[in-house]
Amino acid sequence: MFSKIYDKVKNYIKYNYKFLLSIIIIIFLFYYEFPYVIYRTGGTINLADRVKIDKKYTQKGSLSMSYVTTMKGTIPFMALSYILPDWDLKPLKEVTNESNYDEEIKKAKVNLNEGIDNAIISAFNESDYSITINKTIINVVAIGKKAKTDIEIGDQIVGVEGEVIDSPEVLKNIINSFKEGDTINIEVINNQKEYKRKAKIYLESDNTLKIGVAYKTSYEYETEIPISLKMKNNESGSSGGLMMSLAIYNALTKEDITKGLNIVGTGSIDSLGNVQEIGGVKYKILAAEKAKADIFFCPKENYKEALKIKKKRKLKLEVVSVKTLKDAIDYLNNK
Repeated sequence: MFSKIYDKVKNYIKYNYKFLLSIIIIIFLFYYEFPYVIYRTGGTINLADRVKIDKKYTQKGSLSMSYVTTMKGTIPFMALSYILPDWDLKPLKEVTNESNYDEEIKKAKVNLNEGIDNAIISAFNESDYSITINKTIINVVAIGKKAKTDIEIGDQIVGVEGEVIDSPEVLKNIINSFKEGDTINIEVINNQKEYKRKAKIYLESDNTLKIGVAYKTSYEYETEIPISLKMKNNESGSSGGLMMSLAIYNALTKEDITKGLNIVGTGSIDSLGNVQEIGGVKYKILAAEKAKADIFFCPKENYKEALKIKKKRKLKLEVVSVKTLKDAIDYLNNK
């Protein structure tokens, strides 16, 4: 019986090898990933419907974040990047420390959660309502080349050698209480499961003790008015922080700061309301123009590049540079 099955399979392959070979080639072309990423003009996300709050005022205009579309470095997409003017091919190592696209996406998810927390905190600090921060969470976003650890990207560090970690300062102090070459036990949470990890301490070139992980912070907090910001599963990154904070602030404030304008922007934000430099401003300002924005907010560090793109492409929108959330609020209040 086995010989009959073998003969059937052998004959099928013999007479259909060209078709089977074509299938294999197609699968390879579309699924094999090279260490590259393609950047192209993305779109905008209107944040009005994303802010969930008990007391929300009406707004006539719109507050939207612009984003970059990224695609994996497969052969078809790489080929298109040489044809389409706004598709740019970049080595993955130039845009991230990660060599794996999926790891970069995981990192971007952590950045999004940090951006949401910072947006809520900074917006409440500018409003008439209070917010109380109860806990700081340490989220691992990268593992250094020198690290000797089984810590994973996406881990939340909650304890070291049995001591609770509730701030970056506590983590740093505990690491400094050991010496070079020591291996420490670390408790983490990942996907709501607890794990035990280990990390070996090494001496960095600046004479500081490290375990070789980079992290972002998120927070547990209480707000005077219950609020949340809902993002979709396929959305990630921290560069929408400024616009998220503006949307939250406008939802908390009786006076509508949009004044009927279509406002788009980009820029990450920290918990103190400082707007920070982002990448990909070219693709984000083009997305804002595509959405027929009246105003495009961007960090001060990205302003020159944004103006250059505006002039080169003859864009109609107004480009505004901001250093803080308050700068953006004041600008709109004075329109």
